[in-house]
Amino acid sequence: MSLRELAVLGTASQVPTRARNHNGYLLRWDGEGFLFDPGDGTQRQLAHARLAASDITRLCLTHFHGDHCLGVPGVLQRLSLDRVRHPVDAYYPASGREFFARLRYASVYHETTELRETPVSSDGVIATGAFGTLTARRLDHLVESFGYRIEEPDGRRMLPDRLAAAGLRGAQISRLQTDGSVQLDGRTVTLAEVSERRPGQRFAFVMDTRLCDGVSALLDDADLAVVESTFLDADADLAAGYGHLTAGQAARAAAECGVRTLVLTHFSQRYDDPAAFGAEAARYFDGTVVVAADLDRVPVPRRR
Repeated sequence: MSLRELAVLGTASQVPTRARNHNGYLLRWDGEGFLFDPGDGTQRQLAHARLAASDITRLCLTHFHGDHCLGVPGVLQRLSLDRVRHPVDAYYPASGREFFARLRYASVYHETTELRETPVSSDGVIATGAFGTLTARRLDHLVESFGYRIEEPDGRRMLPDRLAAAGLRGAQISRLQTDGSVQLDGRTVTLAEVSERRPGQRFAFVMDTRLCDGVSALLDDADLAVVESTFLDADADLAAGYGHLTAGQAARAAAECGVRTLVLTHFSQRYDDPAAFGAEAARYFDGTVVVAADLDRVPVPRRR
């Protein structure tokens, strides 16, 4: 059975605390491992989470503030140390090419893993594969920043009662799924007659940003959305000034966009009680709210 879950490696914004590491999120999606925004200490957090460097197939950076990228050198060097054989794709804002080069070669090491860089300069699809499509959308932060969205193509769910009524079985069903129609007893049976649309699953990753069109585009009908909530509504002015969201803003955006499970993270060290973020979000969002803690595992919800 396919595994789709989020492993939370760190949840602190800017300054790590005794309970919260810098950012880091590994989305396991079938045979892919998307590592988002690895901050300082990510390599050790992977060990605590019982995850391996070989689980990583793609690296996605939203921007080049340190709490979102200072873990890159250790992660990349670990890939080569462990002699990870598969290529790893790296996506990051094109304006930060120089920063990425410094991170990639921050110290001396023997590079053996193939790292394929894809600088991102505009909105749109940046990768496709068996997993579906990976899309980047520009966000509104103090520096250039992009959020990411993974979208599985829609499929079809076969309906046993309609298949039986049409008299289809075995190889006929396989041929129907491949060709879209089959001939049976002199009549044509189409796929649409015996199946229904199965929406593909969608994942969104929204880090440091104010509310903007990019946030809405990323969150649209997401089954699982990771959204920064650095501040609470009482500090909305601070959030706007520093280019961040509050828990209330994140929740309202998620509700408007039809998100199913909302994962709040990237908490400012000024707050002692993480439950306050969940309470604030619950006022606006009636789906599942997860106030992320380091080393949490959050499954992608079952298909709609």
